Amino acid sequence: MSHHGVGLRAVTRSVAFLTAGVLAVPLVSACGGDQDEESKPLAGQDIAPAARDRLADGGTLRWAVDAVPETLNTFQADADATTTRVAQAVLPSMYRLDPNGRPQRNADFLESAKVVETEPKQVVLYKLNQQAVWSDGREIGAADFAAQWRALSGKDSAYWTARNAGYDRIEKVQRGANDLEVKVTFGRPYADWKSLFSPLYPKEVMGTPDSFNDGARRKLKVTAGPFNLKKVAKADGDVVLVRNPRWWGRTPRLDGIVLHAVPRDKRAEALAAGKADVAEIDPAEAERIVLAARGKSTPLQGPGAALTPARALRSWALAHGSDDEAAGAEAGVRRKQRAAATKYAEQQQSLSAFEVRKSLEPAYTQLALNGADGPLADERVRRAVARALDREEIAGLVLKPLGLPAVPVGSHLALSGQTAYADNSGALGGQDTDEAEELLADAGWVPGGPLGKPGKKDGEKVAGGEGEKAGGKSAAPKASPKTSPKAGKAGDDDGTYVVGDDDKPYGEPVRDDHQNPRDHREHRDGSGKKNLAQDGKQSVQKHPEQGGAPGAYAPKGTPAPAGAAAGALAKDGKPLTLRFVLPSGPGSATLRAVGERIARMLDRVGIRTAVTKVSDDSYFKDHIASGQYDLALYSWPASAFPATDARPIYAKPVPAADGSLNVEQNYTRVGTDQVDQLFDQAISTLDEGKSASLVRKADARIWAAGGSIPLFQRPQLMAVRKNTANVGAFGFQTPVYEDMGFLKEETLPSSPAGD
Repeated sequence: MSHHGVGLRAVTRSVAFLTAGVLAVPLVSACGGDQDEESKPLAGQDIAPAARDRLADGGTLRWAVDAVPETLNTFQADADATTTRVAQAVLPSMYRLDPNGRPQRNADFLESAKVVETEPKQVVLYKLNQQAVWSDGREIGAADFAAQWRALSGKDSAYWTARNAGYDRIEKVQRGANDLEVKVTFGRPYADWKSLFSPLYPKEVMGTPDSFNDGARRKLKVTAGPFNLKKVAKADGDVVLVRNPRWWGRTPRLDGIVLHAVPRDKRAEALAAGKADVAEIDPAEAERIVLAARGKSTPLQGPGAALTPARALRSWALAHGSDDEAAGAEAGVRRKQRAAATKYAEQQQSLSAFEVRKSLEPAYTQLALNGADGPLADERVRRAVARALDREEIAGLVLKPLGLPAVPVGSHLALSGQTAYADNSGALGGQDTDEAEELLADAGWVPGGPLGKPGKKDGEKVAGGEGEKAGGKSAAPKASPKTSPKAGKAGDDDGTYVVGDDDKPYGEPVRDDHQNPRDHREHRDGSGKKNLAQDGKQSVQKHPEQGGAPGAYAPKGTPAPAGAAAGALAKDGKPLTLRFVLPSGPGSATLRAVGERIARMLDRVGIRTAVTKVSDDSYFKDHIASGQYDLALYSWPASAFPATDARPIYAKPVPAADGSLNVEQNYTRVGTDQVDQLFDQAISTLDEGKSASLVRKADARIWAAGGSIPLFQRPQLMAVRKNTANVGAFGFQTPVYEDMGFLKEETLPSSPAGD
């Protein structure tokens, strides 16, 4: 949730439901109260640390990224992860995160910063490093702080800002006793003041609406970091950074860094071709790199895995087709396959120069439950869904094959190692089938209830989905004739199917997911008023493992057959079927595997899931943000400042002027007044311990409401050239770009040289 390593900032609001009646859970101080013992990160960073004197002077590090950014201004709605990476390398930051995910003063820019007054107003005094200058030689000072405050305060709508949290609490920014002091006075107390001015842009960018809106989208004329921005080459897919000759800190070991756009499913090929030295990869590509190590034992693969020609043929065939193709390839039947397998083997040889560095990403994947309408508007049903889940099993499904700690996430607002972390899942309770069934029965969902009969009018829906709107009109989106090129391939077919009652296990995940809703900040209206077509084809399809068993039917509006499987729950003539939307793209296999395991768990307590697979591009904007789902999986990044950054995600929704609901980023549409009040108290409490305690209490209430269920911290897998040091899986820590480099030849004689 923070920018520049101190939190990708968020802004948005949503629909909400109060914790009701007898199911209201009292706050448990043992879960949500003060912590005597600090938590620790579940996995440390893996960056091959090396002293600077072991690194060669020079070289260019080629770093694969998802795309060339649309803007270099992190405060705009279309900023992305690459925008943040550029800002980290070329702009000032007052604070950055340490390996525990906690903000630490950045001594290159800041000699000190502290609250010097609390009455009548909170005043923070910044004392800047006297050597800190912009790349044009001008000192960094109060004028830059003041320009950024004015641009982000929210008072001037001419600035197209995506967020202003914290800046809207500032009353004035002044020069202190000298040019190196900046005095910031707050109109309202602000606990997360350390989140501000990171990154800090020059007044040339922040000074006018025109320069803010357009001036920093493709270039930064003035910077102040260990690197400068040389150019953004959209056509080549490159962002080129070079050493800043005016940098006053430790001299960068690298001459430059090239951020090169590479699709995630092409990362292994790019590494093998020498187009990248560093790339975030998925588990399948990590396995390729481990295989290339020829027999080295790792958690991803056992010993004795030498890459023979036959093995290369089979590996290529399995990666690109079926077992039949594998058999044909090994026998040398097809010339085309042999040529492709030879190329694959050559790539494997090149990949032996790389290794996989792994940790846990500062982000977690959750199951979101849309409480706007339908069965999940009832808190008892949401709680039943949660009690049906074995979160330890789900975490193990994703993380154990990678050799990473398979520990479920216990907080919505922080991760283990961060100040505000506490496992508050006890406020909702763990896996308990009997309790889940009792909650469903209490909500009126009973086995064997009368189901709808075939022949319903078009548009009439089974329970679930978007639910029935006022006047009985269905809000289901229209089906799209568009079909996936992979349709018909087991496990990849788009469309909808209802999970039946067969007990066959689902396969293990082979890819990490990258469904992060902060990549879609431009979709700020969650009212879902427009009729959005689904991308997946909506023809009736069987689940690949069901073979036509009762319950294996599709699109919404299809009535439950008379012979529905025993144990199905119904109420008012409708079966309990929840619409589970999952992405269909090649980079989302982990989400699909997790979703299918969840569907199995829910089926055991009588909750059916109509699983719909849609394209990755459509998944978030057309389904999550617009509320066209009952269940969904997506991820949130962790924040060092949860009182600021997490509030929009869990705030109670408020009516907008046009009668719709303003959901901010609360895409589950579940919130309570009490959670809002706890956030307000936490953000206004300058005592850090008390503020963290209030955040933990808010988290316990969020658990009790059952709008979202944290599952696991996401794996972070980085392919890195073996002779590269101080780069890899950073975990929580903000990368230190000036310390990255290639090891000297005498240090690693057998490794390929860097650029």
